[in-house]
Amino acid sequence: MKPYSKEFRGEVLAACDRGRGTREVATHFNVSESWVRRVKQERRELNKIAPCLTRRRVPLWAGIADRMREVIREKPDLTLRELKAELQTNLSVQTLCTALHKLRLTVKKKSSSPRKGSGRTSPRGGRNSSESRRN
Repeated sequence: MKPYSKEFRGEVLAACDRGRGTREVATHFNVSESWVRRVKQERRELNKIAPCLTRRRVPLWAGIADRMREVIREKPDLTLRELKAELQTNLSVQTLCTALHKLRLTVKKKSSSPRKGSGRTSPRGGRNSSESRRN
Protein backbone atom coordinates (compact mmCIF):
# COMPACT_ATOMS: atom_id res chain seq x y z
CA MET A 1 0.00 0.00 0.00
CA LYS A 2 1.42 3.33 -1.06
CA PRO A 3 1.39 6.12 1.56
CA TYR A 4 -0.70 9.20 0.89
CA SER A 5 1.25 12.20 -0.42
CA LYS A 6 2.27 15.19 1.66
CA GLU A 7 -0.13 17.36 -0.36
CA PHE A 8 -3.08 15.04 0.32
CA ARG A 9 -2.25 14.97 4.01
CA GLY A 10 -2.12 18.77 3.96
CA GLU A 11 -5.61 18.93 2.43
CA VAL A 12 -6.98 16.58 5.09
CA LEU A 13 -5.39 18.61 7.88
CA ALA A 14 -6.67 21.86 6.36
CA ALA A 15 -10.21 20.45 6.40
CA CYS A 16 -9.75 19.50 10.07
CA ASP A 17 -8.42 22.99 10.82
CA ARG A 18 -11.58 24.51 9.30
CA GLY A 19 -13.53 22.81 12.08
CA ARG A 20 -14.83 19.75 10.27
CA GLY A 21 -15.09 16.59 12.38
CA THR A 22 -12.88 13.53 11.97
CA ARG A 23 -15.72 11.38 10.63
CA GLU A 24 -16.82 14.06 8.16
CA VAL A 25 -13.24 14.57 6.88
CA ALA A 26 -12.69 10.81 6.59
CA THR A 27 -15.90 10.38 4.59
CA HIS A 28 -15.14 13.35 2.34
CA PHE A 29 -11.62 12.14 1.48
CA ASN A 30 -12.57 8.43 1.47
CA VAL A 31 -10.07 7.43 4.18
CA SER A 32 -10.49 5.82 7.59
CA GLU A 33 -11.23 7.85 10.71
CA SER A 34 -8.26 6.26 12.45
CA TRP A 35 -5.94 7.47 9.68
CA VAL A 36 -7.25 11.03 10.04
CA ARG A 37 -6.69 10.88 13.81
CA ARG A 38 -3.17 9.50 13.29
CA VAL A 39 -2.25 12.29 10.83
CA LYS A 40 -3.54 14.90 13.27
CA GLN A 41 -1.58 13.26 16.11
CA GLU A 42 1.65 13.14 14.08
CA ARG A 43 1.35 16.84 13.31
CA ARG A 44 0.54 17.70 16.93
CA GLU A 45 3.25 15.56 18.57
CA LEU A 46 6.00 15.42 15.93
CA ASN A 47 5.22 18.53 13.85
CA LYS A 48 5.25 16.23 10.83
CA ILE A 49 3.00 16.18 7.78
CA ALA A 50 5.01 14.05 5.33
CA PRO A 51 4.48 10.27 5.36
CA CYS A 52 7.13 8.04 6.86
CA LEU A 53 8.64 6.09 3.99
CA THR A 54 10.67 3.60 6.00
CA ARG A 55 9.70 1.31 8.84
CA ARG A 56 11.48 1.82 12.12
CA ARG A 57 10.75 -1.55 13.66
CA VAL A 58 13.64 -3.16 15.53
CA PRO A 59 13.92 -6.89 14.74
CA LEU A 60 13.56 -9.38 17.59
CA TRP A 61 17.10 -10.68 17.04
CA ALA A 62 18.77 -7.23 17.26
CA GLY A 63 19.47 -7.66 20.98
CA ILE A 64 21.53 -10.81 20.43
CA ALA A 65 23.31 -9.82 17.20
CA ASP A 66 26.70 -9.32 18.90
CA ARG A 67 26.38 -12.65 20.70
CA MET A 68 25.50 -14.36 17.39
CA ARG A 69 28.65 -12.95 15.77
CA GLU A 70 30.73 -14.10 18.73
CA VAL A 71 29.32 -17.64 18.75
CA ILE A 72 29.79 -18.05 14.99
CA ARG A 73 33.34 -16.71 15.20
CA GLU A 74 34.11 -19.31 17.90
CA LYS A 75 32.19 -22.19 16.29
CA PRO A 76 31.75 -21.57 12.55
CA ASP A 77 30.47 -25.09 11.79
CA LEU A 78 27.24 -24.90 13.83
CA THR A 79 23.91 -25.69 12.22
CA LEU A 80 20.96 -23.36 12.82
CA ARG A 81 19.50 -25.68 15.45
CA GLU A 82 22.85 -25.90 17.22
CA LEU A 83 23.19 -22.12 17.07
CA LYS A 84 19.75 -21.75 18.64
CA ALA A 85 20.74 -24.12 21.46
CA GLU A 86 24.05 -22.31 21.96
CA LEU A 87 22.34 -18.92 22.18
CA GLN A 88 19.66 -20.35 24.50
CA THR A 89 17.00 -18.28 22.76
CA ASN A 90 13.33 -18.83 22.08
CA LEU A 91 13.62 -17.25 18.61
CA SER A 92 12.64 -19.56 15.78
CA VAL A 93 15.18 -21.17 13.49
CA GLN A 94 13.74 -19.13 10.60
CA THR A 95 14.23 -15.87 12.55
CA LEU A 96 17.82 -16.85 13.24
CA CYS A 97 18.28 -17.66 9.55
CA THR A 98 16.94 -14.21 8.60
CA ALA A 99 19.23 -12.57 11.17
CA LEU A 100 22.28 -14.39 9.83
CA HIS A 101 21.39 -13.32 6.30
CA LYS A 102 21.04 -9.66 7.37
CA LEU A 103 24.30 -9.84 9.34
CA ARG A 104 26.02 -11.56 6.38
CA LEU A 105 27.03 -14.55 8.47
CA THR A 106 26.90 -18.19 7.46
CA VAL A 107 26.47 -21.47 9.28
CA LYS A 108 26.68 -25.10 8.29
CA LYS A 109 23.66 -26.17 6.28
CA LYS A 110 23.16 -29.76 7.45
CA SER A 111 23.94 -31.87 10.43
CA SER A 112 26.80 -34.34 9.92
CA SER A 113 24.88 -37.20 11.54
CA PRO A 114 22.65 -39.15 9.12
CA ARG A 115 18.94 -38.58 9.51
CA LYS A 116 16.66 -41.45 10.34
CA GLY A 117 14.89 -42.86 7.32
CA SER A 118 17.10 -41.15 4.78
CA GLY A 119 18.22 -44.42 3.15
CA ARG A 120 17.09 -45.79 -0.18
CA THR A 121 13.54 -47.16 -0.16
CA SER A 122 13.54 -48.95 -3.52
CA PRO A 123 16.17 -50.88 -5.46
CA ARG A 124 18.27 -49.11 -8.07
CA GLY A 125 16.69 -48.87 -11.46
CA GLY A 126 13.14 -48.63 -10.22
CA ARG A 127 10.35 -51.14 -10.83
CA ASN A 128 11.92 -53.17 -13.64
CA SER A 129 15.39 -53.53 -12.12
CA SER A 130 14.99 -57.28 -11.46
CA GLU A 131 14.16 -57.86 -15.14
CA SER A 132 17.19 -55.91 -16.31
CA ARG A 133 19.48 -57.95 -14.03
CA ARG A 134 18.29 -61.23 -15.57
CA ASN A 135 19.31 -60.21 -19.10
